[in-house]
Amino acid sequence: MNDHPQLARIHLNPHSRDVHRDLRDPTQMHRTVMRLAPDDLGDAPRRQAGLLYRLDETDTTTTLLVQATHLDPTRLPHGYGTCETKSLGPMFTALRKGLAVRYRIVLSPTKRERLPLQEKGKRGRVLPLTGPDADQWWLRRAAQAGLDLHILTPTATEPARPRGPGASAMRHSLTRYDGTATVTDPHALRDAITGGIGRGKPYGAGLLSLAPAATA
Repeated sequence: MNDHPQLARIHLNPHSRDVHRDLRDPTQMHRTVMRLAPDDLGDAPRRQAGLLYRLDETDTTTTLLVQATHLDPTRLPHGYGTCETKSLGPMFTALRKGLAVRYRIVLSPTKRERLPLQEKGKRGRVLPLTGPDADQWWLRRAAQAGLDLHILTPTATEPARPRGPGASAMRHSLTRYDGTATVTDPHALRDAITGGIGRGKPYGAGLLSLAPAATA
């Protein structure tokens, strides 16, 4: 099969007005990255395209990673940035049980509010998790995704606040995790990479990146 996801690494142009707009507004960023996916995907186009994205920022550069089954970077706004695209097929092929990896992911850890018995049948609010609660959430989700975490280093990032008519009122608290892990279930891990992890996927959460860990 040759339907492995593709990954676009876009080095954003700091002088682009479109880039500045998107960095201010996660709803606009979502619209821009969706332009890279095919048209006419019907209901839930992001899910149909398998589209995930993440912003990686340093003191001097900002890189936008976009993953989907099919990507067309020529549809980005003019002057948005420079783009490199690759297939994730080789990485999927290399995954095996016991493989040591480095990882990076931005997550929106949450839990469902527990309601009193007199409100049985109703659903509680979705509450963001931070600190040690978020760390434990990621440990559990990583295990389900086929990763045994050794190191998890959290970095709080700017929360995503959807804007515009019809936008969700939910504020997505985002935490970036970097660390090392061992692959325990390659099949579960491929599914997690392809489908993303957790909530907030339209706003830059859920994209898991892996690289071989350095060995002594």
